[in-house]
Amino acid sequence: MGEFRFLLNGKVVTVKAPPCYTLLEVLRYVLRMTGTKEGCARGDCGECTVLLDGEPVHACLTVMTQVEGRSVTTIEGIDPQHPLVRAFVEAGAVQCGHCTPGLIISSYALLSRNPSPTEEEVREAIRGNLCRCTGYSKIVRAVLSAAGV
Repeated sequence: MGEFRFLLNGKVVTVKAPPCYTLLEVLRYVLRMTGTKEGCARGDCGECTVLLDGEPVHACLTVMTQVEGRSVTTIEGIDPQHPLVRAFVEAGAVQCGHCTPGLIISSYALLSRNPSPTEEEVREAIRGNLCRCTGYSKIVRAVLSAAGV
């Protein structure tokens, strides 16, 4: 059993978990934070996307030894009134909701580094996030709307 200390959504946390545990396992099963979804558990679907030091990563592929001393932002760390979250709702980019946390995190990372992306840049930023419900048009529209583009 290892002890891991890191910044989670702006607060320092210390958790005990086996070093082989993934960040997804710690978030969902140790910390009981279920906003980050578990999809494929192979890094293919993007449902578990979180920010690690501001960069999108698949929590299902990130082992806890990689998290020690770093900053993690999950969907719970994004203000529900953030323009991006509101744009997802207003554009109808939320359907079944399973992929939504990962898509918002990937889009949030994009807008943090590029506040006025093109449609092509939005599509590139979310290419690691699978959605079976929306066809992506509403998602892209929501991100562009949040950017004011």
